[in-house]
Amino acid sequence: MVNLIGTYECKADAKGRLMFSSAFKKQLSSVLQEGFVVKRAVFQPCLELYPMKEWSLMMEKINKLNRFVKKNNDFIRRFTAGVKIVELDASGRILIPKDLCDFAGIQKQVVMSSSVNIIEIWDKNKYEKAIDDAAIDFADLAEEVMGNTEVDELS
Repeated sequence: MVNLIGTYECKADAKGRLMFSSAFKKQLSSVLQEGFVVKRAVFQPCLELYPMKEWSLMMEKINKLNRFVKKNNDFIRRFTAGVKIVELDASGRILIPKDLCDFAGIQKQVVMSSSVNIIEIWDKNKYEKAIDDAAIDFADLAEEVMGNTEVDELS
């Protein structure tokens, strides 16, 4: 599993091409040739870029769902809506398809931000707003998510 680190700003050209951060290239050097999958995010108006190995691991989980359960089938359809394979070109750029740029509202200023094993791709203004909005209740969220451990610390 890849553990990516960093948040980088870049620009999208008129065709939706983004220069891939050299820091991310170094972190992903062993898997760059395999390509990536880009998709709509589930909870935010951004895109998620999965290294192909990470996408394969996610698909293993998804393939375990029983497709004869309607909500599972609905989830799979929605989760994979608009999924595209992308690769770095000779100039070190990735091409984000227009429908996905439209979904994320990507104009010119872009933020690529690590999210453990994937990279989120944001329109810069939407990213700043999401960070500002999350800051309001981050302490409560951190306590709820990370603070409620069931481990007995005295053991």
